[in-house]
Amino acid sequence: MLSLLFALLDRFLVPAPDQARVGWLRGVSYAHRGLHGAGVPENSPSAFALAIERGMGIECDVQRTADGQAVVFHDWDLDRLTAETGPVIERRADALAKIQLTGSSDCIPTLRTFLDSVAGRAPLLIELKSKREIRVAPLCLAVRRGLEGYRGPVAVMSFDPRVCRWFGRHSPHVVHGLVVTEEGKRTLLATLKLHFAFWQARPQFLAWDVRDLPSKFAAAHRKRGFPVLTWTVRSAELAARAADCADGPIAEGAGVGA
Repeated sequence: MLSLLFALLDRFLVPAPDQARVGWLRGVSYAHRGLHGAGVPENSPSAFALAIERGMGIECDVQRTADGQAVVFHDWDLDRLTAETGPVIERRADALAKIQLTGSSDCIPTLRTFLDSVAGRAPLLIELKSKREIRVAPLCLAVRRGLEGYRGPVAVMSFDPRVCRWFGRHSPHVVHGLVVTEEGKRTLLATLKLHFAFWQARPQFLAWDVRDLPSKFAAAHRKRGFPVLTWTVRSAELAARAADCADGPIAEGAGVGA
């Protein structure tokens, strides 16, 4: 009875997306943080160029800078991926653009620089990095400004349902999705949290943790017309699971081309 109630609420609160707007997401293999590896750092211009050469889509991460711009970088701090230290959000975009990524001559790209380099040659997934204690509007605004005038296929997504909801309200022309991990939890409390996040986000697609597939929730909404992508596909075994349960893998390492 409870599952039926959830299904009814899902349909009422989160309408199925317009297939003409989201169909391009399907049937694409996305390079997780670009096609990175030895000598090619993640989220680097070189990794993005290799993904384009391979005919793949690109998944990348963005954060806000001290001067309200969006840069392509995964970690909250600079320590792991550069010779610098400290939070990304405390640096200006022009300063970050001069910081080299470890093991490469590439520097941290702004979102606008990244988009200009891709120029519509690959489908893009842009993950907005967020924390509960940080307001999402400034980051969402920075990303929206970066996307202005861009003509290629692009979608934004986040674990934070507030991000997805913001784009649905303030920039509905941008395709927006919810990133989900169940962390193996299938309890009633976990199910409630999942549905509440879905209702708050009102996404147009889902990006699901491959470790949690198959998932009844993902399968039900995939049947309704929501594209389901899956991350992070790192092996042939996970690639086979992605092919069975999702519409496109977000892959790296041995999962690319498996």
